[in-house]
This record gives sequence, structure tokens and C-alpha cells, in this order.
Amino acid sequence: MSADDVRIRVHEMYMQRAIELARRGWYTAKPNPRVGCVILAGTRIIGDGWHARAGEPHAERNALADAEARGFDVKGATAYVTLEPCAHTGRTPPCTQALIEAGIERVVVGAQDPNPSVDGQGIDALRAAGIDVITGVLGERCAALNAGFNQRMTSYRPRVRVKLAMSLDGRTAAADGTSQWITGEPAREDVHRLRAESGAVMIGRGTCVADDPSLTVRLPGEWDQPLRVVLDSQLAMATDAKMFCQSGETLVFTASDDEDKTGALEEAGARVARVGGDSTGLDLARVLGVLAEREINDVLVEAGPTLAGALTQAGLVDEYIIYMAPQLIGDTGRGLMSLAGAVGLDDATRLVFDNAEPVGADLKITARPVKDQ
Repeated sequence: MSADDVRIRVHEMYMQRAIELARRGWYTAKPNPRVGCVILAGTRIIGDGWHARAGEPHAERNALADAEARGFDVKGATAYVTLEPCAHTGRTPPCTQALIEAGIERVVVGAQDPNPSVDGQGIDALRAAGIDVITGVLGERCAALNAGFNQRMTSYRPRVRVKLAMSLDGRTAAADGTSQWITGEPAREDVHRLRAESGAVMIGRGTCVADDPSLTVRLPGEWDQPLRVVLDSQLAMATDAKMFCQSGETLVFTASDDEDKTGALEEAGARVARVGGDSTGLDLARVLGVLAEREINDVLVEAGPTLAGALTQAGLVDEYIIYMAPQLIGDTGRGLMSLAGAVGLDDATRLVFDNAEPVGADLKITARPVKDQ
């Protein structure tokens, strides 16, 4: 192994530690990106940090503070950061300035920040101050920490993940409409973790009426609740829906201008937003645009076949998470999603399997659409 190979492996080792630190903010850092930082003096780690919550210090400042609390001088040290340090003042001061003032000699960056307010400016600021900057170390792994944030910054809409539960023969409910519960308790608990990492959970009016869901995170401990989003073009949602009794916020999108229904829902605890629509439903792209404006990085869709199919046909789904139960419901059961049928196989929506793993007695399949179909 050459000296260059050794240096690469060393950089990757410490960047992997920074990635693990970043994951400590997995459920809490939103809408900010998840970031981890390791400060190294020689071969000794002298500071660890990660970003926990928006408005609180970023990973770099936390790592610098950790080194100081442990009695170490960071002058001449190396900082490993999973995401390019910010060079602008947002909720907190720029991290580039903190690294420069601390006397850091080298900064190793995992992924470049796609935020237009940063996007290379942090790296440029560090280099202009005479700091050696190495980029792209475990870049794909570092970028994967913030798939939703990256999408919002580059595509101006959140990442959309459609969660579905089905039998082995692709049915989501029996003929009488019953669907609780196709999957087992471990799979349902896993869905709560998906909710916890999402900025919003979205359903259509049909699911709201049929299931009256709470759409909350119900795991042990204290959890931030995602924004609950209901698509209800005609404001037919009941004002005594279960979600109005839960902590957190409910946002109803509609095309209706019925002031009485709007007032009743708002009195019940919802916020109502009007978007365009037609006979096929609401303008889904605009709905996602509004959510992006609210700094939502990830939307978990827990809808029935109609909304899941509409999002798919609009090309707005980034990932499918399908829980498959080991049971057969038969031809009278309800299908996975409502889609215009493919005339031939060339017309089919093609996916790539990213993962398949057992969750209790069920199988969790993660897949994404093939780009440029």
C-alpha cells in the first residue's frame, strides 16, 4: 500500500467517525442538515461535535467547544467535517470564521453544501485564510446523511417517500376495506421511526376518512412531531378528526374557497392553504413547493392507492418503502396504487431496489424510480 493510500484510509477513518457523530442528530437537526465534526491533533482526537437542533451551535463549534472543555489547544489541528462549513450568518454565526479564529490548520470535508448560501463559499473562505482544505472524503456517504435537505436545496421541493403496506400478492386491504393490520408490530414501529425523521407526514382525504389516523410519533421518550399534511380538495375532512387532538400542527391543502368549511377546520386546530387543482386533484407540485418554503426536507406519504398513484404518475416520488406481509388476500383485495395501466412492458414505471430486509415477520423493501426512463 502506497503512502497516498495510507493517507486516504486515515482520512476515511476519521470521516467515518464524523458521520457517526452526525447521525446523533438524525431525528432532531431538521430542517438543518445533519453534520458531524472531529478535531484531530496528530493522531489524537481532541474534539467531537455534531449539530443537534436548528438554532443551536453547529457541529464545528461544538467540536471546538469540546476540545476546549477537555483542555486541548486546537491550533494547528485538523478538522474533519461531513458537510462544508457555512460561510454565512443564518440562525448561528459562520463556522468558517470559528475554524479560522481557532487556528485550525487543515479541514477535511466530506460533501459540499448545496445550499446556495454556501455551495463552495465555505471552502473558498477557508482556503483564502490559508487553511489546507481536502474535499470529497467519503463524499457519497456524507451526502446520504442529508438526502432530503440536498433535494430541497437543488430541486426546491422535499424528498418524497411513499410508504405502503401490502400482502404478498400486492393487496393493501381486504374487499371490505379492512387493512389494520396487514403488517406486524415491528413494521409499525419502524414506520414511527420514519415519521420521526420526516419533516411532514402526508395523507389524502380518503385515508383521513377511512382510518382517522393520528399521524404522530408514538415511540418511548419525547419526540418532535412532524407536520401533518392532509390533501382535501373540497374540505370534506371532519372537524373532530383524531389528529386535531394531538400535539403538533396540521396543514390542510385545498382548492376550495368555502369560507365556512375553512373557518370550521381552523377553529378545530388546522391551518388551511389553498392551491390550484383540476378534476384529477390538487396541484401536487405546488403542494410540495409550499412545503419546501416551510423548510420541510422529507415528506413521508402514508396514503392510499389514489394519492400514491397520482404522485407516481406526476414523477414526484423519490423513494418507495414497502412493507410486505407473508399473507395472501386474493383478487377481491384492493391494489397497491391507482395507476394508468402500461400498454406494454416498455411503458412500465421501472424501479431500482436499494434494500430488502426482514422487519419482524414482514419484509421491508426500499426502491426508487429509475432516472431518465
